[in-house]
Amino acid sequence: MPEKQKTIQKPISVSGKGLHTGKEVNLTFKPAGVNQGIVFQRTDLQQKPEIELDLDYVSDTSRGTTLTKNGISIYTTEHVLAAITGLSIDNAIIELDQEETPIMDGSSGKFVEALSEAGIKEQTADREYIEPASNIHYIDADRKTEMIAIPSEKFQASVMIDYNTKVLGTQHAELSDIAFFKEEIANSRTFVFLHELEYLLQNNLIKGGDLSNAIIFVNRTVSQAELDRLATLFNKPRVKVLDEGILNNIDLHHSNEPARHKLLDVIGDLALLGKPLKAHIIAKRPGHHSNVQFAKLIKEHAMKQPKKSNKPPFDVYKDPLFNIDDIKKMLPHRPPFLFIDKILEMGDDYVIGVKNVTINENYFVGHFPDEPVMPGVIQIESMAQTGGILLLNTVPDPENYTTLFLKIDNVKFRKKVVPGDTIVFFLQLIEPIRRGICHMKGIAYVGNNAVMEAKMMASIVKRS
Repeated sequence: MPEKQKTIQKPISVSGKGLHTGKEVNLTFKPAGVNQGIVFQRTDLQQKPEIELDLDYVSDTSRGTTLTKNGISIYTTEHVLAAITGLSIDNAIIELDQEETPIMDGSSGKFVEALSEAGIKEQTADREYIEPASNIHYIDADRKTEMIAIPSEKFQASVMIDYNTKVLGTQHAELSDIAFFKEEIANSRTFVFLHELEYLLQNNLIKGGDLSNAIIFVNRTVSQAELDRLATLFNKPRVKVLDEGILNNIDLHHSNEPARHKLLDVIGDLALLGKPLKAHIIAKRPGHHSNVQFAKLIKEHAMKQPKKSNKPPFDVYKDPLFNIDDIKKMLPHRPPFLFIDKILEMGDDYVIGVKNVTINENYFVGHFPDEPVMPGVIQIESMAQTGGILLLNTVPDPENYTTLFLKIDNVKFRKKVVPGDTIVFFLQLIEPIRRGICHMKGIAYVGNNAVMEAKMMASIVKRS
């Protein structure tokens, strides 16, 4: 049985400082509709711009993975995205009121805790995977990095690191199934060598860093005066170097915590593919730059593979929930401007409507009569009428209300709709209905093919 997409059940927030900016930031995870994917949103800016997961938006990988779209950036995305992927969440909105995610304890643990508290909800649509048909290799000789994706029935990862130092030599980490991410990988924290920490501090690059969100390895002799200076800098009573060659700022969660954290970063960066991956990833000395370049190879490979037919999330042959007579009791529209013939199905957060497109439609008289095509604006209106049924169903007397457009975004037309087609509109709430305002994402299908999609916002008002 196909696995279903997932989102979270309710919004939930975490707060902390950005590692590099040092700014206090509030991050809120919100539920999202099917096929919406993972979307970052900057709520501190006008228009609340969104940044979708896309490898083309990666603008920097020097100290984390930065996404930039239309001049708007989100810094240090990898730990949040690893948490999302590790819990097999497909659709969510990640709101931020600053440009950087909070570093928390330097792992994905706090994000996983929050998402788990919000609850995971199964959705109606099937998950879509990237499934490599053959091995994919990436080598960066300068960085001594090698990464391989091997076709597999599920996601697995094996990571090896070697920093050629006494305090941090060769380490391995493995994840046999993404289901074990929460217990085995999520709390693994980032790490840094003392000399790197000093450079970052001197160049004002980790304004939000402290001794509670990183494992600090010491690979040289350090004087007590220097340790005292670090204690003062990080507001600690005393700092010393333990026998294992790390500062006494934190206790290790795992003996191979650095390797596990590198595996965490691989998962977070590969999330930029936009779909879950079925492959065994083997990585030697990975880093953000190599992770992103490797992901681009996987994407290129996937684009060359024949596309599978994805079954839409409905059964067009089932008995309708509402027929045309039922619809006329709810919608104020009448022919020739009543476009929905039936409502197949409806839940608390979704609705599915059907329009049978015939040559007798009045608009075909003038809209390319020699090669008739259903106008895009009519498709949008038909989708809106379907969504209106969901909104009107929230009041006990829908015949006394009507729905009005507030906004339409991200409209895309993918294929022509012509006489003889049956177009099915699948709409799902992007966020819960509040104060009579409904925000939905819709996808229109003809057969197994998506022909149109859009995001819509509407309000319900009482008729005068």
